[in-house]
Amino acid sequence: MESIKEIYKIGHGPSSSHTMGPKKAAEKFRARNEEADHFHVTLYGSLAATGRGHLTDVVVASAFEPAPTTFDWQPDIILPFHPCALKFEAFDATDALVDEWTAYSIGGGTIVSEGEDGETEQVYPQANMQEILTLVDQNGETFWEYVFNTEPPTLESHLEQIWAMMKDCIKRGLDNEGALPGELHLNRKAPSFFIKAKNSGYQKHTNKLFAYALAVAEENAAGGLVVTAPTCGSAGVLPAVLFMLQEMDKFPDKKILHALATGGLFGNVVKKNGSISGAEVGCQGEIGTACAMASAAAAQLMGGTPNQIEYAAEMGLEHHLGLTCDPVAGLVQIPCIERNAMGAARAIDCALYALLSDGRHRVSFDDIIQTMVATGHDLTSPYRETAKGGLAALRR
Repeated sequence: MESIKEIYKIGHGPSSSHTMGPKKAAEKFRARNEEADHFHVTLYGSLAATGRGHLTDVVVASAFEPAPTTFDWQPDIILPFHPCALKFEAFDATDALVDEWTAYSIGGGTIVSEGEDGETEQVYPQANMQEILTLVDQNGETFWEYVFNTEPPTLESHLEQIWAMMKDCIKRGLDNEGALPGELHLNRKAPSFFIKAKNSGYQKHTNKLFAYALAVAEENAAGGLVVTAPTCGSAGVLPAVLFMLQEMDKFPDKKILHALATGGLFGNVVKKNGSISGAEVGCQGEIGTACAMASAAAAQLMGGTPNQIEYAAEMGLEHHLGLTCDPVAGLVQIPCIERNAMGAARAIDCALYALLSDGRHRVSFDDIIQTMVATGHDLTSPYRETAKGGLAALRR
């Protein structure tokens, strides 16, 4: 598996697969064709179906400036390797083709060519959660210790930067007001939720949790700087859970970094053995994985054993099985923003439930990943980020 740095990336929303990834691919293609006169980009499948709402063409064109770029939108052509595909073509001044490349945006801002697993070297020799559980049991390690003992020494500084950005995003989201960009004219809710939460009695912590998740999700929808966890569309779940628990129990930042390490590990296992791409497996791969990561992180902060932490993560993913990816108007707003708040609340519930048990359960985290993949592949195309089915079809 890759470093968990590939799970936690800082970038502009609204979408890691439709915005961050395509821009990265365009910059890579531009760098190897600096002398090109103009470019042509063909967007396939989900990138074409929801690309305008996700600003895919805007960020790709910006990477090629000042050279002009033309686009061909092919929403009904799904390339076999992955539904988020784009083909770059570079031309000289005589209109002769000088280079071409087909890239795939597989989720979380990761770009690959066909047949590749990822962009970075593999740092984890273990391939699934059962192998990791066996190892930490043999060594008497916690999950976070396993991560820190496996990753390069630079991981801690990376996680410090990630946590600082997560907190900054929450604060920005609580301060900013007004309508989000796009044709839905959706008003931000985080500021009002936060004000109401302060005076809401025994529900105060849950209500603040909602506000924190909304703050990040709304910043993402506005194109602000966020941290993929594991994607932009699900970026609000984990920060909200960690911010609320730190506020409640005064955990030092060092404990939060350990929780980020554990959460990232579980996200990594899903990315390696399943998918975090809504275009490939539906929103269960995005919000479901984010909930699993947050459930594991919360269970660790609450004193859970490795088995209890794994159980919490398994429930976080299990109870999002079948969740469709059906963004209205192709925007990461409805139902995406609310799903971040619901995912954060469910993560706390999963952690609490797992801690009441001894950690033994019938369905493993590895099992639920495979079930999620099978379920996602059974979802028809309208329910996998094409804005053609589900809630997206209800738009008036």
